[in-house]
Amino acid sequence: MASLYRKDIHTLKGVGEQRARLFQKLGVPSVGALLRYYPRAYEDLSHPCTVRSAPEGMACAVRALVTQLPAAAPIRGGMTLYKGKANDGEGEFDLVFFNNPYVTRLLKEGETYIFYGKVSADFLRIQMAAPEIFPAENCPAIHPVYGQTHGLSSRIIENSVKEAMLLLPKTIRDPIPAGMRQRYSLCGLREALENIHFPASTEVAGAARRRLIFEELLVLQLGLFLMKHRNMKKSPFQIKKDFSDEFFSLLPYSPTEAQRRAVRESMADMMGGKIMSRLIQGDVGSGKTAVAAALCYSAAKNGFQAALMVPTEVLARQHYHSMKKVFEGAGIHTALLTGSTPAAQKRQILSELANGRISFLIGTHALLSANVIFHRLGLVVTDEQHRFGVAQRAALSAKGRNPHTLVMSATPIPRTLALMIYGDLDISMLDELPPGRQKILTYAVTSDKRHRVFTFIKKQIDSGHQCYIICPMIDDDKNGMASVKRYVEKLKSEWLPRYSIDALHGRMKPKEKESVMQHFSQGKVNVLVSTTVVEVGIDVPNATVMLIENAERYGLSQLHQLRGRVGRGKSQSYCILISDAQNGEATERMKTMCKTNDGFKIADADLKLRGPGDFFGNRQHGLPPLKIADMATDMGCLNRAQEAAREILAEDPDLTSPEHRGLHAEMLQLFNSVERS
Repeated sequence: MASLYRKDIHTLKGVGEQRARLFQKLGVPSVGALLRYYPRAYEDLSHPCTVRSAPEGMACAVRALVTQLPAAAPIRGGMTLYKGKANDGEGEFDLVFFNNPYVTRLLKEGETYIFYGKVSADFLRIQMAAPEIFPAENCPAIHPVYGQTHGLSSRIIENSVKEAMLLLPKTIRDPIPAGMRQRYSLCGLREALENIHFPASTEVAGAARRRLIFEELLVLQLGLFLMKHRNMKKSPFQIKKDFSDEFFSLLPYSPTEAQRRAVRESMADMMGGKIMSRLIQGDVGSGKTAVAAALCYSAAKNGFQAALMVPTEVLARQHYHSMKKVFEGAGIHTALLTGSTPAAQKRQILSELANGRISFLIGTHALLSANVIFHRLGLVVTDEQHRFGVAQRAALSAKGRNPHTLVMSATPIPRTLALMIYGDLDISMLDELPPGRQKILTYAVTSDKRHRVFTFIKKQIDSGHQCYIICPMIDDDKNGMASVKRYVEKLKSEWLPRYSIDALHGRMKPKEKESVMQHFSQGKVNVLVSTTVVEVGIDVPNATVMLIENAERYGLSQLHQLRGRVGRGKSQSYCILISDAQNGEATERMKTMCKTNDGFKIADADLKLRGPGDFFGNRQHGLPPLKIADMATDMGCLNRAQEAAREILAEDPDLTSPEHRGLHAEMLQLFNSVERS
């Protein structure tokens, strides 16, 4: 099996250079990768129905005899319609194909076929438009459907998989040991590959799927556990003295017990001699930044350098301005490095960083640049972890000699899921909000109530407060979504003509964004109309209203993040969700937002409603891309895989025994995909 990963995809029969490029676009460069390119769905052809009994609007299989071959007829727009007839035993219906001359060669009059597609009807006729065609005598009961790209159809991929299966040895080394397969009731690898691609029934497809999901999650957990094990080696940056109490005494407020606990747990790691590798998880406003600052303060006071990487310039500047006074007052030289740092200033920063004069560096992705060289990097902090991948986190850590690592996430994740996903990290939870943080009152309304909403906003502004308005688009689009530019026009001309309005979005230059944010934070702007660029990085205690247009466009976690921009001062704050969506999921999301301010409860609801997408995006937080497993629906299997991984590593910590070599090879293959993607 391993050798097939070295066999280029274009060596397969029927795959030339052009088709090989299309396969590579799908992430399938080799024969081995093709065998692991699993169907995204199946078509059930085992129970054909008649066209009259076909379910409305759903694809189905119809067994019918071709009574008239499709004939070409030009139609408007330069297209050609091919129309024929078939009989399913109860009556005749039309077969319709668009721009498909090959269909005349696929069908023979008087032959019986299985047609798979949607049936439509009107008063005059019943028809199937562009159905898939299978000869009835050798039609599979279950037919695979693959994710495709333009020029590479599911049928072409299926034929290539058949060719690849011919190259699979009759006996292949199974990476999962026989005893473990028996204990967890798993089929063998060859059987799983045959039955995931070409199952004889839904039952065997299910068994194959269970086996392959278990294998993928087992390999993932082994990789994460090994990463964690490597992090447990001795650190060259052992902290001798804890200065966190000194740091907290310099703040104008007292830390919560949860913050103190997270600092204690982190300091215990760094003072205990091992390399700290920890995740700080907390709700919006729970004070993660203060925890990170306390650790950076202690690291610097012990003679080491610390780096804090954040996803946006706005957030980097905010952290820099809020921390500089405390750090510089204690003799810790602090600097800010972003993409817009002037060249002369950047050269000075790089020089002082390399000679050790700068002890604390705050910045964006600019910290990853090759010319950023540290003198003695002892602690790396990554804020808003969901914006960075594992590879980027590792790239920053690689600038030091095994520094301590802290990652922070303001997207709450159910603890059980966090333990699985962040298997390479220890976890500290900030489950307590600082005193004075108020519950934000949340309301969901339809667009016909907008005039009442603006009456309320006027009252808030007249009372001396400010307002955010979030739009999903920057410019107008065909779907009628609210756009920042049009909204600003409407506010100035109709809705709020007497007030100061400004806009913020991702296409603006960093200096423009900075200017807008500064004016808003200084109270010179009454209403800030923005895209989700404000999700992180703005702290304006005077803002009391968060209005979100087309709220159905956002997941619960993102809505919660946006809501967290208000409620930072002493006045009561409000979040107003405007949506006309009627579908059940959107309605449920609005209800959840109105019901609770607890980010962890919202995370649980989001996981149930939408799966893990809101937590991990397409890249699952920078984890290796999974081909078949789903972090939300396969939690039971994830638990079993973690149990199995612990069992294997207890017996063979480095995966060097012959029976675990296959798992070791798969682990390297999976984690290398992070670097490649």
